[in-house]
Amino acid sequence: MTNTAEQARIGIDDYLAGEETAPIKHEYVAGEVFAMAGAGEAHVTVAGNLFALLRNHVRGGPCRVYIADMKVRVEQADAFYYPDVFVTCDPADSREKRFKRNPTLVIEVLSDSTAAFDRGAKFAHYRQLDSLLEYVLIEPERPLVDIFRRNAEGGWVLHPAAESGELVFTSIDFRCPLTAVYEDVALG
Repeated sequence: MTNTAEQARIGIDDYLAGEETAPIKHEYVAGEVFAMAGAGEAHVTVAGNLFALLRNHVRGGPCRVYIADMKVRVEQADAFYYPDVFVTCDPADSREKRFKRNPTLVIEVLSDSTAAFDRGAKFAHYRQLDSLLEYVLIEPERPLVDIFRRNAEGGWVLHPAAESGELVFTSIDFRCPLTAVYEDVALG
């Protein structure tokens, strides 16, 4: 007899029901749930700054901005993620209250514990979303922003924001100085 640990898988309905009452958030990938750790001050400030800038930009239009507590469903990967900030412009997303399926722009503020996953497997999952045009990775304590844009051929091209000092999201026709993203952050 072998001594292997078995991990029970959870169904999507049970996951979603559990998230309604759970004291902490969990991401879901193919039946496994992963508790999310809290974020530091720089992380929260950067995400808040982006939410405020983007909310003001899309106000009155068809797009909506979400922060931290709204899930994105990636059906092709059987996953639910909580991006730090994301924008959806798809009217179908307004009908679902627990998660969104069609983000145009997804932003992840990196941490030591999530950076490799955000750059690797999570990005691979997000790339399966036909609606996604830009995926953004932000270092919270130094002015470094990597913007990955889907090109006309469906490939992803890196556009580092630090080179220009300006943050540009072509998917929603947005631009601002990079300094606005890091307002009130003690950069290291």
